[in-house]
Amino acid sequence: MMESILAGADQIFSVPTLLTMLLGTIAGIIAAAIPGFTITMAIILTLPLTFGMPPLQGVATMLAVYVGGYTGGLVSAALLGIPGTPSSVATTFDAFPMARRGEPGRALAIGIWASFCGALISTVVLIIAAPPLALIAVKLGPWEYFSLIVFAMTIVASVAGKSMLRGLMAGMLGLLIATVGPDPIMGVPRFTFDTYLLEAGLPFLVVLIGIFAVSQLLSEVEDVDQVKQGEALITGKIVFRPLKVLREILAYPINLIRSSLIGVLVGAVPGAGGSIANLVCYDYAKRGSRTPEKFGTGTPEGIVASESGNSATSGGGLIPMIALGIPGSAVDAILMASLMVHGIGVGPRLIVDHADLVYGMFMAMAIAAMMVLVICLSSMRLFLGVTKVPKSVIVPVVLVLCLIGAFALTQRIADLYLLLGIGIFGYILSKLNYPLAPVVLGAILGPIGESNLRRALMTNEDWTLFFTRPISLVLLVLAVLSIAFSVRSHYRQRHVTRSSG
Repeated sequence: MMESILAGADQIFSVPTLLTMLLGTIAGIIAAAIPGFTITMAIILTLPLTFGMPPLQGVATMLAVYVGGYTGGLVSAALLGIPGTPSSVATTFDAFPMARRGEPGRALAIGIWASFCGALISTVVLIIAAPPLALIAVKLGPWEYFSLIVFAMTIVASVAGKSMLRGLMAGMLGLLIATVGPDPIMGVPRFTFDTYLLEAGLPFLVVLIGIFAVSQLLSEVEDVDQVKQGEALITGKIVFRPLKVLREILAYPINLIRSSLIGVLVGAVPGAGGSIANLVCYDYAKRGSRTPEKFGTGTPEGIVASESGNSATSGGGLIPMIALGIPGSAVDAILMASLMVHGIGVGPRLIVDHADLVYGMFMAMAIAAMMVLVICLSSMRLFLGVTKVPKSVIVPVVLVLCLIGAFALTQRIADLYLLLGIGIFGYILSKLNYPLAPVVLGAILGPIGESNLRRALMTNEDWTLFFTRPISLVLLVLAVLSIAFSVRSHYRQRHVTRSSG
């Protein structure tokens, strides 16, 4: 074992490997900070460049892009109110309000430190618990996946805003959006109305960028006088105290550790990913907080939970891949392809036959997290310069980047029209005081829930299996308890509001 660790360290701590990891980290941060450019897209672009590298160097470089991407999405989420990646959706709920009230440096620093801690905790769990967690993950069938989605949908109550009814209606609208286009199992078109624009459905990223980005940009240019006067997105003095913020994060140890562990568990479930972990961790942080009413107004607890949770999925996703040869996400599938190109078989014997490679991957995760921390903290002043750019400049630039990101996803011109249409629709919803987060949540979880429900019933028509399979039953019970807790908290808050009024 010690020989394998030393062999892995010898390869990781070589100058070429550290240099390519540094470049990969920077590329991941930049790609994720651009709305519409996902971590998966960055990894795909990196893959061909690693073919000429030794196996561990190539995988370490892609892991650096992977870890950097989870933190990079924070930049646009905090400074623009636009999640750079789907895994940064919940980050916008508190990071952007904190930035808008004149604390963009604090919002960024909290997110950066939380991401670093989440990545480190996930690496430790990955080293210690990879085999047992992978064995649990592999036992999950479509029944458990559907129950997991039902449980995740209860998060709508936490992001519904002041009106539970409007939040539920927005969530149902997101589920309806997810049904447009080809059937996920049979490929039969649905709700397209024989329209070319809807033939391929409404891609999730197009919905995400339209709902959050375009609607936010439209709201920024409502006041023509402010735009003409050159007013910036964020006004006020920028405070930059990253070390002070670290003490602030450590003041929430339970939130930090809990969110990181949830991120690891969600990441270990094949197909779940950072977007679900991000929202689930935020939901649990709000439920466990002594001041849940502050969530959505710029509380540090919300940023810590969402960022530590989504970064922790990077280590969690590697658990089934290393232990069983099952990719936890699209990124992990690309990592597997990279290893196969080099003639390395991925499966249960990976850690036995290529122990130096596996231990090298563990070390690469920790090193990448440290690189992300150093790069982000040292370049924070550069990021914060965005807050001083006039709206007349930043709005059209970001809109163009959103259009490029949407086009790069499918290379369909039709998606550009859909993006703008969904953005205008999201703007109208926000003006009518409907929360936007449940719409995106429904669009994320809808296709996963539908496909697994149908797979379960196609495998066995006995619907009672959802309640007789232990893990599925536990998840459904948790969903019921979650709904009951949310309803109770909602009515309690209404009672307090009426009493104070």
